[in-house]
Amino acid sequence: MSFGFLGIQFGFALQGGFMSRIFQTLGADKDTIPFLWIAAPLTGLLVQPIVGYLSDRTWHPKFGRRKPFFFIGAVLSTVALFFAPYSSALWMAAGALWILDASINISMEPFRALVADKLPDSQRSYGFVVQTLIIGIGTWVASNLPWMMTQLGVPNTAPEGVVPDSVKYAFGIGALVLFTSILYTILTTEEYPPEDMEEFEKEKADSSGFMAGVKEIFKNIAGMPSVMKKLGIVQFFSWFAFFTMWSFATPAITEHVFGATDTTSAAYNDAADSVGSYLGTYGLVSMIYALILAFVASKIRINRRLLHLGSLIAGGIGFILIYFISEPWMLHISFSLVGIAWASILSMPYAMLSSSVNPRKMGVYMGIFNMFIVIPQIIAALGGVNFLYKFFFGEAVINTMLLAGTMLILAGFSNLLITDKKAIHD
Repeated sequence: MSFGFLGIQFGFALQGGFMSRIFQTLGADKDTIPFLWIAAPLTGLLVQPIVGYLSDRTWHPKFGRRKPFFFIGAVLSTVALFFAPYSSALWMAAGALWILDASINISMEPFRALVADKLPDSQRSYGFVVQTLIIGIGTWVASNLPWMMTQLGVPNTAPEGVVPDSVKYAFGIGALVLFTSILYTILTTEEYPPEDMEEFEKEKADSSGFMAGVKEIFKNIAGMPSVMKKLGIVQFFSWFAFFTMWSFATPAITEHVFGATDTTSAAYNDAADSVGSYLGTYGLVSMIYALILAFVASKIRINRRLLHLGSLIAGGIGFILIYFISEPWMLHISFSLVGIAWASILSMPYAMLSSSVNPRKMGVYMGIFNMFIVIPQIIAALGGVNFLYKFFFGEAVINTMLLAGTMLILAGFSNLLITDKKAIHD
C-alpha cells in the first residue's frame, strides 16, 4: 500500500531539488526564491484539513475511503509536474509549483491516514518506517534524474530564460512514475469499511453541509491532543529547516562549493546537476536508515522520542558541515546526516501522532497536523529565512545552511516536551 509514496516522492524530490533552479533560470534573484514558494504552503494550509475531513466521511464499496483522493491528487500532480519546466515566465513556474504542491498533498495525507487505518498501534512505527523506505528510494532516484539525463547525452544547458532539456526530461519521467505508482496502489490496495456502518452514516447525517464541516474542522483544531501540539513545535523547526534547504541549497552550494553563479553557463548547470545528485544522497541514506529502523521496529520496542531527537540533531550537524567543507565529495557526508533526519521526520512524528488520536478522525487530524508543516514554510517564505540567516550569520547565501542546521537541532531538543508514554513507545 506504500508503493504510491514512490511516485509522490518523485514529485516532492523534483520540486524540492529543482524548482529553485528553474526560478533562477527564469531570472529570479536568490532573495526572492522563498517568496515564489509561498502559494504552495498557503494552499496546503487550507486543503489538508478539508481533504482529511472529507476522506474520513467517504466510503464506497468499490473505491473505498482514501483511494478517491489518491486518484484526484495523482491526475493533477502529473499534469503540473510535466508542464512545470516548460514555464516561460516566473509567474508560470510559481503557478505550476502551487498546483503541484497542493495536488501532491491531496494524495499525501490520505496515504498517511491509510497506514494508520490498516495497522494496529503496535505496528505503526514499522508501517511508517517502511513507507519512509519507499520515499527514500524515490528521493534518491528523482534527485539524480537530471544528472542521469546529462550522462545519456541530453543537453543540460539552454539559452537564457529556457530550462535545459535534462530537467524537462527528468520532470516528464517523474510525472509518469508518479501517476503509475499511485494507480498501482489504488488497484491493489483493499480498504476496510467502517466498523459500524450505521453509526458512520449517522455521524455523516448529523454533520452534513458545508458550514457543519467547517465547524467540525475548527472544533477538532481547538480540541487537538496535547501530544499533537507538542509535536507541532518539533515539526515547526524541522520543516523550517527543510524549506530553507529546498529554497537555497542550489544557489548556496553552486556558489560556495563550485564557484558558479552564471545560470546560463555550462559550469553552473553542471554544478546544479551535481547539487541534485548530492541531494539524492539524503534520499539514499534515508532509505538505508529506514531499512534499519524497519528491522529494529519489527523486533524490539523502540523509544520514538529519543530516536527522533538523535536523528534530527544528526541532520542539523549535516547542514552546518556544508559551510565548512573544502571538497565537493564531502557533501555526501553532510547529506548522509541530513538523510538520517529526513527518514525520522517522515515516520516518527506520524507514529507518535497516530497513537494519540481518535481512529475515526485519523484523516482530519493528519490534515490538521499538516498545518505544522505548512505554517513554518509560510513564515520562511514571507521573509523569515532571509531575515534570520542575515541577522544571525551574515549576508552570504551559504549561511542559509547554518540556519537550517540550527533549526533542525532546535527541533531535536523540542522532542523533550513529549511525555505521553503511549506516544513515546510502540
